Amino acid sequence: MVALAEKAPVRLTMQTVEIAPNTTAIRSLDWDRDRFDIEFALENGTTYNSFLIRGDKVALVDTSHEKFRQLYLDTLTELISPAEIDYLVISHTEPDHSGLVKDVLQLNPHITVVGAKVAMQFLDDLVHQPFKRMLVKSGDRLDLGQGHELEFVSAPNLHWPDTILTYDHGTHTLFTCDVFGMHYCDDQTYDEDLALLNADYKTYYDCLMGPNARSVLSALKRMGDLPEITTIATGHGPLLRHHIPELVGRYRDWSQAQAKAATTVALFYMSEYGCSDRLAQAIAHGIAKTDVVVEMVDFQMADPQEVRELVDMAAGVVIGMPPQSGTYASHTQALLSTILAASHAKQAFGLFEAGGGDDESVYPLRNRLQEIGVTEVFPPILIKETPNESTYQLCDEAGTDMGQWLNRDRSIKQIKSIDNDLEKALGRISGGLYIITAKKGEASSAMLASWVSQASLEPLGVSIAVAKDRAIESFMHVGDRFVLNVLEEGNYQPLMKHFLKRFPPGADRFAEIKTYAANNGCPILADALAYLECEVVSRMEGSDHWIVYSKVDVGRVSKPDALTAIHHRKVGNHY
Repeated sequence: MVALAEKAPVRLTMQTVEIAPNTTAIRSLDWDRDRFDIEFALENGTTYNSFLIRGDKVALVDTSHEKFRQLYLDTLTELISPAEIDYLVISHTEPDHSGLVKDVLQLNPHITVVGAKVAMQFLDDLVHQPFKRMLVKSGDRLDLGQGHELEFVSAPNLHWPDTILTYDHGTHTLFTCDVFGMHYCDDQTYDEDLALLNADYKTYYDCLMGPNARSVLSALKRMGDLPEITTIATGHGPLLRHHIPELVGRYRDWSQAQAKAATTVALFYMSEYGCSDRLAQAIAHGIAKTDVVVEMVDFQMADPQEVRELVDMAAGVVIGMPPQSGTYASHTQALLSTILAASHAKQAFGLFEAGGGDDESVYPLRNRLQEIGVTEVFPPILIKETPNESTYQLCDEAGTDMGQWLNRDRSIKQIKSIDNDLEKALGRISGGLYIITAKKGEASSAMLASWVSQASLEPLGVSIAVAKDRAIESFMHVGDRFVLNVLEEGNYQPLMKHFLKRFPPGADRFAEIKTYAANNGCPILADALAYLECEVVSRMEGSDHWIVYSKVDVGRVSKPDALTAIHHRKVGNHY
């Protein structure tokens, strides 16, 4: 049975589907959401999936986002009386899955909440009321009767420190929450058409799972001890049934490649404190753009020996400042001492505040690391107010700076490895000179570009090659808008010189540059020969660049008789 309920004007709908005997998926469909956390530009919306398992006892696996409060609770109570629910399984406590836990407990205060130990600590701060609890770890089981015996698998850091997976031996269904999920909203419950899902599946892995590749491999190893899995009930997007070996295999292949990479950054943060987790994700996203592996470690879950081993092998260390006081203060102080003891002069580091109101000061730790001889790649990120788009952009750019600094020798080696005749021939391909300018909310960016070409007549469109590690890449996802400013022959040097500068993270690219706003809100350079207002339609992934195809909506020329500046190269191994 499929039931739909609509709420205008935003498209939020509910879908209920029987996915196995006595097992119902309750899917909250968020059709129009275009951004998730800070690293996702969503092309296809998202879903929040919850599940009801009925045996002699009844278990609810996860809830939904608070924006679905009335829709979700109405749907749930149509399916079952809350008084009949015995257990609420918490896959992890991220608000998009646990946003309605308090509401469910208010409907039935006698429910036993099932989850990892750290999940209960987070929930105490979330629901602010006593509740029955059952702590579980890998191998623990809960028998609901009628063949529905649940087995739990610990999967910390995927991508939340308290994550558990739940396997129903009666239906061979694995409930995974974020793991194997994707941000894709559709009426189709399952993964029938893999071609439609590939890009979103990979983006989701890269942003959330890739920074913890070793943790992914550990979870996959534990999953290997389970019996046959016929359905993977994810927390976001379609459930997996038709392509399970292929999609699980991709996680393994991608994670093995990440784990084997020569360059790794250890990124420490404190989940559920201030904005530490979101800021850490933004920095990790920036680092990952440069093909450097990120290992994210939550101070609350960290083991001192594992921290020592990770820091010892890492090329870079990034630390989000933990609170000075509270339950974990002595634990985090010991871990900071461990990090300092394992750090050495060949490494790079960066520090950021969490904005929790009780942060350790960055400066004593910064001084200690500099005394050891560790190189500071970006200045401390100080959080004095609630983070916004500009803050997250700063963090993303700081991460990219870290990755580029660590890759500096590899980049030089790659340039020198190109065949001499080939690089000279490739260098004879010339292009114009352009400045791409973009703005999202309070955040803005710009980039000098020469790999630009008209790509279509109907609609009018252009293609631009954007290096994966460029700051502006985050502003050029499907649906994003930007301006392509055309530079003038004989009058391009000042603009080119300005935008070729290496800007520090979060710096205003347009300081002392005369601009005015385009119809799409992005800056137009007053000294440009011409400009085109564009909207990204699609992206094709290359080895080190994104090829971005965009339609052109508006254009204007300021000097009809002037010519476009041309960029002539002698070799093809750099711009």
